[in-house]
Amino acid sequence: MSLTERIQKDMVEAMKAKQELRLSVVRAIKTALLKYKADNMKDPDEAAEQAMLKTLAKQRMDSMEQFKNGNRPELAEKEAAELVIIEGYLPQKASAEDIAAAVEAAIAETGATGKAQMGVVMKAASAKLAGKNVDGKALSELVKSKLP
Repeated sequence: MSLTERIQKDMVEAMKAKQELRLSVVRAIKTALLKYKADNMKDPDEAAEQAMLKTLAKQRMDSMEQFKNGNRPELAEKEAAELVIIEGYLPQKASAEDIAAAVEAAIAETGATGKAQMGVVMKAASAKLAGKNVDGKALSELVKSKLP
């Protein structure tokens, strides 16, 4: 089942169950999918769908941080609840061990010797972690720490 079909099914279920928060999040995802389709004149492929979901999740994390800094815990909690729903559509998060193994393999494979080759290592590590939900910032920091 494609993400679009899954979203449509979940939207109907949320309406029937009167789950307003879930419904609003699912509608936001559907809107992002429809915007992509309108902008590119084609349906999004799986990679584009995952990128959109990651963008929506990152927006929620950023908003949550801003609300915490602005002393608005009730809004931060709402953003956290929305984030949980969005993450339900993302693939399983890569574990710290998976990320570390991918970085080690990427460094060995590319023969990187310093921070100047960080981009090459990042690309190779990302390729090894394809299909998993990876925090790019955490991956970047790990690559930085492993390279001399």
